[in-house]
Amino acid sequence: MATIELVSDQALAVVFDEAITEPAGREVRRLHAWLEDERPPGVVDLHPAYVTLLVRFDPLAVDAGALVREIERRLAGLGGRPAETPRVFEVPVRYGGDDGPDLPGVAAATGLREDEVVALHAGAAYEVRFLGFAPGFPYLAGLPDALATSRHATPRRTVAAGSVAIAGRQAGIYPLASPGGWNVIGRTDLVLFDAGRRPPALMRPGDLVHFAAVRCDA
Repeated sequence: MATIELVSDQALAVVFDEAITEPAGREVRRLHAWLEDERPPGVVDLHPAYVTLLVRFDPLAVDAGALVREIERRLAGLGGRPAETPRVFEVPVRYGGDDGPDLPGVAAATGLREDEVVALHAGAAYEVRFLGFAPGFPYLAGLPDALATSRHATPRRTVAAGSVAIAGRQAGIYPLASPGGWNVIGRTDLVLFDAGRRPPALMRPGDLVHFAAVRCDA
């Protein structure tokens, strides 16, 4: 059962679980979609995460208690909402070399050959759990256990836009050039964030992602 916590005088959090679970993630996405489609008066912004939804509101436009009651009403009706239809993205990746400088290190850390790392990474099915860290950065669940690796102790000052990376048990794609400590194993030319696009972020929570290895001269 979800709980609602007032975290400031302008925000509340809807918490679906204490642990990261897929059922909780589905409920976050379902409530988020409903509130986006039929936004209650006074709600300024919505920020979905793994198992929580942060709701920012204008306290001069809506009473916090009234907003809590409205969200409780929505929670009670979530079961009647239609199931989401995920979009599927195939992401072409140039693995290794200058595009994937950490591929040799990941291979050494996991005891695999570089081609085995690529095959495992590209052969898995991923789901976007939430966007964060940088605009449009997708946190992807589905990384094979054999590829679990630690972040760099010292992050790079700049990771190129389109870098495909892994850290812990997650995969991700850097949408913009930025600092970062994940292990970069490849790069894609897919544009994940464009401020002039509506919406700016290419992906959204619930989308499915598959990676495909391409030749460096492709």
